[in-house]
Amino acid sequence: MDLLAIQPYIKVTRVVDLEQKNIVQHRQIYLYRNRIVTRYRRFPIEDVLDISFRKVGGEGGLLFLHTVQGIFSYVVETSPELFIQAFKVYIKDLR
Repeated sequence: MDLLAIQPYIKVTRVVDLEQKNIVQHRQIYLYRNRIVTRYRRFPIEDVLDISFRKVGGEGGLLFLHTVQGIFSYVVETSPELFIQAFKVYIKDLR
């Protein structure tokens, strides 16, 4: 499968019943040679134009996947620098 990198991210869902609760799910983004895969999405590598990061607070922030379908954002708790670097090195060789 040629896994190049993994980046953890979180998904926070707010549930309001008698009280408000935040449900935090820990997930992964997988970078393969031919695609990027999240829990519910699969992006062919040729559809991914760029990956960027905006720091918010301490180490974490927002990871952005720029694709031909639009921009998808993911909340990360740690720096995605190695994930982005792996993508850029591999894509540079492809294009």
